[in-house]
Amino acid sequence: MQKTIRTLLVSTLFVSAAFCGAVNAQTTTNSAAKTAVATPENAVMLTVFLKHDQSRPLGELKAQLARQGFYKTFPPAGVEVVSWNIMMGIGQVVTLRLPASRLAEVNLALENTAWGTYRTEFYPTYDFKAIALAEQNKANQSLTTQ
Repeated sequence: MQKTIRTLLVSTLFVSAAFCGAVNAQTTTNSAAKTAVATPENAVMLTVFLKHDQSRPLGELKAQLARQGFYKTFPPAGVEVVSWNIMMGIGQVVTLRLPASRLAEVNLALENTAWGTYRTEFYPTYDFKAIALAEQNKANQSLTTQ
């Protein structure tokens, strides 16, 4: 009987240690993700459409954003805003550059502070400007050599 209790106790300790280790690893991963910085190797761009609820007046929408802490939370600290434009009649279009590991953090910031004021749409994007310019230069050089 005592051997069974000891075996059960040791098994419980191993399971508890494994669980605590998993929780600690998850917490460490979340902390590391929140401080990650975008680099050419890990960066993604995300274009977010914030479509206004046109059934409500602008003042009411602004008050709700303030109550929900939208501008305090979005975008999360350290996430780069590439552009933030008003699209008249639709809402706002925001393009962010961030490490892929912070995508869930950006999503939660919007879910917690923008919903109810905006309908959201997300589009992963990438910066094509350098590629397009290189292709244009290549095309122009081939024209001048003909």
